[in-house]
Amino acid sequence: FMNIIKLIAITKKKLETSIIIEDLKIEDKSFLHQNHSGNDPNKFHLKLTIKSNELKKMNRIESNKKIYDILSDEMKKYIHSLQILIT
Repeated sequence: FMNIIKLIAITKKKLETSIIIEDLKIEDKSFLHQNHSGNDPNKFHLKLTIKSNELKKMNRIESNKKIYDILSDEMKKYIHSLQILIT
């Protein structure tokens, strides 16, 4: 079983070891999906706010793909939705 605190810690570690990040904020937005049909309570909605010159140099598709690739295991098992904001 995955809890949100552990998932945020894993997400933070994976991103920070794979990307040069100046600042990272990870928020649990799972409540947005609570009453949706088909919502899986064991999967989470995360909002990532990432300050990264490395990602900023890429176009949006490239930077999002890089993030999704880094978090591919978590996306399959624990993340229902990922909101990405790069500053």
